[in-house]
Amino acid sequence: MTVALFVPCYLDQFYPDVPIATLELLERLGVDVVYPDGQTCCGQPMANTGCNAETEPVAKRFVEMFAEYKAIVCPSGSCTAMIRHHYSEYFDDDDPQYNHVCNNTFDLCEYLHDELQLRDLDVQFPHRVSLHKSCHGLRELRLGPCSESMTPRVDKVRSILELVGGIEWCEPERSDECCGFGGTFAVNEPDVSASMGRDRIEDHVQAGSEVMVSSDMSCLMHLQGIIRRKKRPIQVMHVAQILVGRPLRG
Repeated sequence: MTVALFVPCYLDQFYPDVPIATLELLERLGVDVVYPDGQTCCGQPMANTGCNAETEPVAKRFVEMFAEYKAIVCPSGSCTAMIRHHYSEYFDDDDPQYNHVCNNTFDLCEYLHDELQLRDLDVQFPHRVSLHKSCHGLRELRLGPCSESMTPRVDKVRSILELVGGIEWCEPERSDECCGFGGTFAVNEPDVSASMGRDRIEDHVQAGSEVMVSSDMSCLMHLQGIIRRKKRPIQVMHVAQILVGRPLRG
């Protein structure tokens, strides 16, 4: 099976080990991974600020570039949600390339759980772990249940992480509360955003967690900044890093 790896711009610039870990993981699982040259941002930052004219050519470039691949895997829930749920503003409903890309772009954990049906993983991570569930992952990709809905759903991120040996789970009181990042929301409302982030961190710290894990590094980027400034006793890691056995930093 051949899949195309889409690396979001913020991961490429700030957290390159996350897409590297994603590539290592998929290849270990026997997936043939290609990286289309010339890929760019999915357009989410422009779309979030209402710059639709600027977003459209970015979205059309993305679809044209990835349309030939059977599946596209992305280690970011927010970027995956942008492609799956918001590209419709820039394409006709009957556009075959758009429909193919929209229906076959997957968050990493979603791909592992639903497409590969991963049920075994020879990895150890002997640490106290808490899971941060991103809003895009829950509310748009439906990667797990959320408190405002009574619809039962499998928690796909946690199900994949539970294949890792040695994890001691720590449960925050408000398991699906927003971290406050929200992309440009953090720029437009910095005080509110930082306050929400501090609340999330304290919830995880009080639960006894050593490391906060998420499938969305954009949330963790926001939280990591607050952790560093406030010198809180917790670290952040992307799920892909744990799945390939990256050690917790000392």
